[in-house]
Amino acid sequence: MRPADRPGPAALDPLAPVLRALDRTAGASSDFDLNPGAALPPGRVLRPAAVLVPFLVTGEGAEVILTKRSSRLKHHPGQIAFPGGKLEPEDPDPESGALREAQEEIGLDPARVTLLGRLPAHETVTNFRVTPILGRVTGSFTPVPQPGEVDEVFAVPFAHLADPGRFRVERRRWRGEWRSYYIVPYGPYYIWGATARILYGLAQRMAQ
Repeated sequence: MRPADRPGPAALDPLAPVLRALDRTAGASSDFDLNPGAALPPGRVLRPAAVLVPFLVTGEGAEVILTKRSSRLKHHPGQIAFPGGKLEPEDPDPESGALREAQEEIGLDPARVTLLGRLPAHETVTNFRVTPILGRVTGSFTPVPQPGEVDEVFAVPFAHLADPGRFRVERRRWRGEWRSYYIVPYGPYYIWGATARILYGLAQRMAQ
């Protein structure tokens, strides 16, 4: 290989496209993007929340760590989600909240995460304003699912999630009305709703 043909450090980093995408502007997203006619309850208050989008770089490329919520939970049982949750009074910012939740839910030490940046906030039908925080997990990682909260921790190749063509729209009845939403299936995992919408927004920015 001639010296001029050798890829530079950025080309060798599978997360370089993510970093470039973060430099591009994008608006906030919402569970109502595909449902503009939905009637919102008057006086509703959005509760602040944050999720961590954890990237793990291996010899095979980059992966995104996701969780399968416990089937015993009252809210969103069995759904695929990023580690995260509502912000607590002791969280000084969304980054701190996302890292705290990731440590609680999957045993990820915050010291092992290099923060990359934020994605635009996402508004959910359950009245949360979720800030997605992107982070690179350094070294190897053995997840420890939180009993009663997380049934499974798994990884999806980022190449799968970064392709806008793998996303599609489905719909179902919810509270007496038809609701449309994004999905991006992977093997036995049905990734949908807010998680899929956040990933779709990132895929779109990378494709620009």
